[in-house]
Amino acid sequence: MTPREFDRVVAKFGMTVIEGSRHRRAILHYQGDFVLGTLRSRGPGEFSDHLVRNQLRLSESQLRAAIRCTLTLDDYIDILKAKGAITE
Repeated sequence: MTPREFDRVVAKFGMTVIEGSRHRRAILHYQGDFVLGTLRSRGPGEFSDHLVRNQLRLSESQLRAAIRCTLTLDDYIDILKAKGAITE
């Protein structure tokens, strides 16, 4: 996963980005409640998407769909509800 792909997914899901000295952290809130967070190094190189994928609670194919912009925010919320990360 490239930093640009990470940033695209984070922006698509409306996550709040917090710039740190070493990492860029992204936090997802839904209806005012904290749902999850993920982070990446601020370096320019590619990195393993395994940790990010697990933190976002996505399968490999779902993450690829998010990067390709075929997974919508509504789809993502439905995935998180199905996995119990969001309760209503």
